[in-house]
Amino acid sequence: MTATSSTPKKTGLRATKGRLLAGAMMLGIAGAFSAQTVLPQGFALADPVKVDVAGPVDFSPVVQAVQPAVVSVRVKQEIEPKMMNFGGNDFDEFFNELPKDHPLYRFFRRFGENGPKSDESQKRERPHRYGMSQGSGFFISEDGYLVTNHHVIDKGTEFTVVTDDGKEFDAKLVGADKRTDLALLKVDNADRDFTYVKFADGAPNVGEWVVAIGNPFGLGGSVTAGIVSARGRDIGAGPYDDFIQIDAPVNRGNSGGPAFNMKGEVIGVNAAIFSPSGGNVGIAFAIPSSTAKDVIMDLKDDGSVVRGWLGVHIQGVTDDIAESLGLKEAKGAIVADAQEDGPAAKAGLISGDTILAVDGNSVDGPRELSKMIAAYSPDTDVDITVWRDGSEKDVTVKLGRLQDAEQVAEAAPTESEETTLEDLGLTVLTAQEAGVEGDGVVIAEIDPDGAAAEKGLRRGDRILAVAGAEVKTPNDVVEAVKKAEKEGRKAVLFRVESNEATRFVALPMNLG
Repeated sequence: MTATSSTPKKTGLRATKGRLLAGAMMLGIAGAFSAQTVLPQGFALADPVKVDVAGPVDFSPVVQAVQPAVVSVRVKQEIEPKMMNFGGNDFDEFFNELPKDHPLYRFFRRFGENGPKSDESQKRERPHRYGMSQGSGFFISEDGYLVTNHHVIDKGTEFTVVTDDGKEFDAKLVGADKRTDLALLKVDNADRDFTYVKFADGAPNVGEWVVAIGNPFGLGGSVTAGIVSARGRDIGAGPYDDFIQIDAPVNRGNSGGPAFNMKGEVIGVNAAIFSPSGGNVGIAFAIPSSTAKDVIMDLKDDGSVVRGWLGVHIQGVTDDIAESLGLKEAKGAIVADAQEDGPAAKAGLISGDTILAVDGNSVDGPRELSKMIAAYSPDTDVDITVWRDGSEKDVTVKLGRLQDAEQVAEAAPTESEETTLEDLGLTVLTAQEAGVEGDGVVIAEIDPDGAAAEKGLRRGDRILAVAGAEVKTPNDVVEAVKKAEKEGRKAVLFRVESNEATRFVALPMNLG
């Protein structure tokens, strides 16, 4: 007989436990020799990002505190009657040529039109028509000052404020500023103190909770919530665009209403929405409190906002333009045109100067420059640092008043000549040869596949300067391009006028 062991073999779960225990002991031994075990094809053992801040349980404490300060603003507006105009010389001639038995002649007599009437008689018969618009607003003082949008009160003749408890008060317009779309109203003789809110001191963080309260679609006080989606948005609404973008549902009628942070402070004034359909799509824009505070204080003091005026048309500096000017980085605002008799022109600023700083404060682009200059009072002396002819230069400018801006005068025509710049893809003529008035040369033909067309130049555009030098003939253009090429420029800067606007275009150097 064959002898067998009396000890049973480890099978199943017991065997598995044994192997796991042995493996654990081996890992423990390995740990004695290495502080960190690196697993093949594994992730690095770094600590992940951890956020301990939680969102609010609900928004009701904020809403209960601030909602009494938010109002509905009703505006009565006089509307020009839109009537079919049967007056004027054309109708007189038409009516007088009709035979007396013509059906149209009898028709006009039947409906009280006995023949052609003078403009004065028509004006006397036109009744005044009024319409009503609605928006939102909010009190900023207990004695009845309230903020709304300029477009809410625009063309208004009477203003009514409806508070959260349904009471109505007449208000007067203290002042409005179209450029920032802000307005200030005042309720007088209310015999009560109003609940009011304050503007936040600092800018909100992207991702921060925001509560919007207003009067959408004329329904009455409504509350929506969301987050701050972005800051510093430029939506093309004006020269001082610096909007806060929020995703809290904002609709028609919310204009002029406040956007609150979780402290009950106003971070912005709701002003616009992006909406292909007319309804909310989650993209709304608010005027930041930093802008609103300054504008509202000016409106309270003077009824208007007085801004400094530099008197230049400016544009941004692209990489191509920076290269053509010899700048190390694409920053600043290039002067496309210095308005005649404006503060900049009087101080010596010229077209092609690139403004780098104002009173030592760096200028990133045109929007920053506009805001900087607007913050100064008229008649203030400011030091403007410009880049000209490859080096920095300081110019002191005495600012003017913004509303005093004048149009730029036209220059005289020039001589006739034609030159083809094939490598740039354009043909130019003198202004006289092209049959137009003014200085410079005109683009007569353009290659649709050439560098000029690629940069947006079009037939009929007027070239005023090339590489900082004014051009009066096509040969001036050629010589300026050659000079830039000899200086080793990779691009040459053209100053171009089109549709009565002046801009700079950097064309790559391909002449050879």
